[in-house]
Amino acid sequence: MSDSTVSPSASASGSDLPHQHGPDCDHTHDHKGHHHKGHKGHEGCDHGPSSLHNHDHDHGPWVMVCLVLGSVFLLASYATRFVFPDNPQIGHFAAFIAAILLAIPIFYNAITELMHGHMHFSEFVALGILASMVYQDYKAAAIIGFFMLIAEFIEHRTAQGAHEAIEGLVRMTPSKAIRLTASDAEEEVAAVDLRVGDRVRIRPGENIPADGTIVLGKTTLNESTITGESLPRDKGADESVFAGTTNLTGMIEIDVTKVGEDTTLGKVKDLILSAEQSKLPIMKIVDRYARHYTPTILMLTAVVWFFTDDWKRVVGMLIMACPCAFILATPTAMVAAIAAAARRGILFKNMVDLEAASQIDAVILDKTGTLTTGELGVVKMIPAEGVSKSELLQTAGSAEQFSNHPAGKAVVRFAQKAGLQLEEASDVTETAGAGATATVQGKKVLAGRSGWLRENNIQIMDTDSSEEAAGLSIVHVSRDGQYLGWLGLRDQIRDQSKAAVEELRQIGITRIAMLTGDRDSVAQRIAGELGGIETISECLPGDKAAHVERITEEGYTTAFVGDGANDAPALAASRTGIAMGAAGNDIAIHSSTVALMNNDLSNLPYLIKLSRASKSVIYQNLTVAGIIILGGMIAIAFGHLTAIIAAILHTIGSVIVVFNSARLVRFGQEEEGNDLGLFTFDEAQIKAEA
Repeated sequence: MSDSTVSPSASASGSDLPHQHGPDCDHTHDHKGHHHKGHKGHEGCDHGPSSLHNHDHDHGPWVMVCLVLGSVFLLASYATRFVFPDNPQIGHFAAFIAAILLAIPIFYNAITELMHGHMHFSEFVALGILASMVYQDYKAAAIIGFFMLIAEFIEHRTAQGAHEAIEGLVRMTPSKAIRLTASDAEEEVAAVDLRVGDRVRIRPGENIPADGTIVLGKTTLNESTITGESLPRDKGADESVFAGTTNLTGMIEIDVTKVGEDTTLGKVKDLILSAEQSKLPIMKIVDRYARHYTPTILMLTAVVWFFTDDWKRVVGMLIMACPCAFILATPTAMVAAIAAAARRGILFKNMVDLEAASQIDAVILDKTGTLTTGELGVVKMIPAEGVSKSELLQTAGSAEQFSNHPAGKAVVRFAQKAGLQLEEASDVTETAGAGATATVQGKKVLAGRSGWLRENNIQIMDTDSSEEAAGLSIVHVSRDGQYLGWLGLRDQIRDQSKAAVEELRQIGITRIAMLTGDRDSVAQRIAGELGGIETISECLPGDKAAHVERITEEGYTTAFVGDGANDAPALAASRTGIAMGAAGNDIAIHSSTVALMNNDLSNLPYLIKLSRASKSVIYQNLTVAGIIILGGMIAIAFGHLTAIIAAILHTIGSVIVVFNSARLVRFGQEEEGNDLGLFTFDEAQIKAEA
């Protein structure tokens, strides 16, 4: 039996960790391998990409022991006033022990940071506690240490939870798999040992160990870890499956096509962790001025001490100056937003891309495969005089049988369903955006757009003004210069397209345009069904980027949404390039700045709203942190707050920032659960006519 248990330490790549998590595994982990290159592990309180917080705080068991024992002695120092009212030295000694215990982790972290050249500003707290102890105010030292450790613990647990929320999406690869031998015998192997071309058997309830193609069986798969879709999908022979998805119903056999880091899940992991480590411009500004912060604070505290000669104010200012809340403000919000987006199957390559999406005011969408299903179907055939429908369809299907174009595939599929025997074709060539040429039974066949056939001196029917052809994509067919007629195809609008366009309008997107290579009548039909959007028709693949650049030059912040296959120039020309249906599509993942792993267009307005929400949360966090730090330092300098209150305010500030950011993790969760359905044509009548 394959070990399909989700391993808490299994990497998406299948190669980062040993993966021995079956019943007979040893639970030794290589935690360094658990992360993307340069990515810090959870053993440190890494709150994000900022170097200000790039420290290695130890949150091991001994820190918790110090916190618990220190808290006990701190409480005892107050209790002794009632138990031993005549002997205050006992309470004094208990406070001293509490201060030592609670200070040890803080001193350790401060010294470690200084030795490694990191700046988390624990040295401010350490100096404050040290000053309190020098002046024998042990209770104040202990209380400060207590609240600072509590703040550190909350920060660490929240950061760890955010990282785990992200990495939980990419830990679904099973540690073992059932590989079939040449004699069809089963052998249990480690998932990391699978190779391209291996045949693997997956039973119901097991996770897919590698990307592959189904060669035997039918099943229902839960692909939410990849696409974010909540509803399972039915799949059968010749359909692709992805590592980390769950086989729900039937037993299937797959031929492995990708393993390890090359799987879709492996690329998802790399994108998420890469985005998590990237920096926003504001974070880079903070980094740039961080080295001036410590000397500035020390200078200010020295001035206050000079004029007041009050060491308690100095201690309070040092505590208040520790900018943990300010440092946490941006990375916690961005990590939470990335986790929320990843749950919906939305991947950002960089935090800057997440921020940039908030400024989008123009959305340009490719038609086929984006606004529509991309599944064309033949809905009308008009043969020329003296030509039968079966002859027209058979000739077109024979010429298009090796085509990769959606229209060509639709013609072939329709001819096969009609029971027609396709003739052998040779010398097949395709002209992008025009049509296909092939030699069928020694005769040259052309199948494509009207303009292209006219360029080849073929006299064709006028379909541009024909009501019969209105709203259809037309494929004209000729054989050895003789015109055979035309086939009309129609692509269906996705279920979510109209609602998505309407929501884009509601959130303030001022310009929505559709690019298509189809005739204007087709484009206008689609635009009308979507509530009226701008259309740019008869657009060749190479022209898309020029149209996007033109709209950008008009002053819009553009986002282009396409399938990523032939849209790479347009994706690059826009401010934000969004590849739709990127699961299993390496070109789409690499050519875009944002990848939508499924075909749900409702994710488009969602990612813009998420970007705006995360930006708002960052500003809220920075405002709260700035007010608490600056206001607290001023109040302490004028003697209105004590060092203990400063420690409490420090903790409150960090908690506010952390929990405010955590709201983003569940952003839009109530909107999830839409199913995707492909519209299928009723072809019976046309099949009968053929």
